[in-house]
Parts: sequence; structure tokens; C-alpha cells
Amino acid sequence: MSLCFFASDLHGKTERYKLLFERILLEKPSAVFLGGDLLPSGLFAFTSAPEMPEDFTDYIFSNLRSIKKKLGQDYPAIFTILGNDDGRAIETDFLKADKEGLIVYVHDRKVKFKDFTIYGYACIPPSPFMLKDWERYDVSQYIDPGCVAPEEGSFSVETDKKRIKYETIKKDLEKLCGGDDLSKSIFLFHSPPYQTKLDRAALDGKMIDHVPLDVHIGSIAIKRFIEDRKPTISLHGHVHESTSLTGFWKDGIGNTIMMNAAHNGPELSLIHFDLNTPEKAERELL
Repeated sequence: MSLCFFASDLHGKTERYKLLFERILLEKPSAVFLGGDLLPSGLFAFTSAPEMPEDFTDYIFSNLRSIKKKLGQDYPAIFTILGNDDGRAIETDFLKADKEGLIVYVHDRKVKFKDFTIYGYACIPPSPFMLKDWERYDVSQYIDPGCVAPEEGSFSVETDKKRIKYETIKKDLEKLCGGDDLSKSIFLFHSPPYQTKLDRAALDGKMIDHVPLDVHIGSIAIKRFIEDRKPTISLHGHVHESTSLTGFWKDGIGNTIMMNAAHNGPELSLIHFDLNTPEKAERELL
């Protein structure tokens, strides 16, 4: 048995992290997948919340350091990406934590784990939000009504805006995977695939300039990629309200098992699954 945890969109909520850390110590999973939007919103602004650690990455990694000391050889591989609400300037802290052995940072990377290959990809299609560190055009330069083009937003790191105008999620995934055999692969995405049970946003009846907004906000490129390349497991977050709107946190395309760990309540949404029987995955709200 290869027990895995999947959590996403923790957004710097210390109560969620405490529960996650407790479960890691208690159940000793072989792997933990963290699907982005891990830090408090507005990470670079001051906060008046007394419970908010001043340096949230230090909060995460000092706790993981303590867990690693307690678990020793039972310490899990913690596969991690960031999300569109996490400023990319903080990526250097995650790369340092990777070198320390606290996490395995997998954005735009592939790594071996047991009999599987893990792939990570953090970017989402264009959104209405102004922080664009983790946004790309999807399959073309089309953007939905109300959204802001990637090159017209702001960035927490120096970025060539002329270059990103021609980058797409589709091209990124082709480059990441090439001709790899994906028959035993796990993909850690932040964005869900388009028009599935995992990407349903609460946009019913909303319009921009008399144009109704699409209630599905996932990636067309990611959906087509799953249809064409057929990975074993595909993990997603980003759309918090999707599960409460559709009633489903799990979906499938062909034989690919897809899961969404984002949640619009205060609880920690923790998905448990076995690498070899992902169809039997269970979701727990803690």
C-alpha cells in the first residue's frame, strides 16, 4: 500500500496546516501532494491578523523540519507547486527547501517516485486577477470577458512581458512531457481541466458588457492534454466552490482519475489515495 495525501489552496490558514501536519505524523503517508495557493493572500503586504506568522514560508518549513526529525526514514516525499495567489518571488524559499530535502518542488519538472513519474505545473489560464506570475494564455491568445491578459498584469519577479505574450499552457505541457510514456504518471496541476466537474465557478447569471460569463474556468489545454496523453492520476485545485456546486471532488476522463482538493469552507480538505487504486480515493473535511 502506498498511502498519499493531497491538499491544495490552504491560503496560509494555520489551522489547516496544523491539521495537515498532525495527520502526516499520525498516518505516515508515503507521499504528500500540495497543489498551490499555499501562502496568505497579499503575501507582500502587511497584515494585522495576530495569528498570522510574520514569515509564512518559515512557518511551513520549520514545521516540516520538525516532522522530518520525528519521522526519520518515514518522512514522506512532499511534492509541491505554487498557485496563482502565491507571488513567484517566494519561489526561491521553496527551491531552498527542496535542496534541504523538506519538499520536492515540481513546477515544470518531472521526478521519479516508486513506479511513477510525477509532473508539476502551476500555471492557470488568464484570470481577472492582476498578479500574473503563474498565468499563461491557454491554447491561444483568447481571453474570457472580464479577464486580464497575462502581459497586462503585475509580477513579483522580473518578467519579459513580450515573451509571455506568446507562451501558452499547451506549449508548456508539450515541452514538459515531450514523447514520454505517461501510462504510470501523476500530474500535479493548480488549474483544473475545462468543462469538468472540477472547474465550476459561481458565475451564474453574471455578465460583462452584456456577455454572459462562462461558469467553467479551467484550462482547455489541460483537458485536451489529459484526453490525448492519458495520465494515470491528475490532481487539481484553484476553484474552491466547484465541489459544493457540482457535488463532485473527483472526476475522470477515460481511465484518468482526476481530483480537486480546493474547498470553499474553513475546513482542511484532505484527499487520501493509494497510488495503485486511485479510484478508491476518499476526501475528508477536517
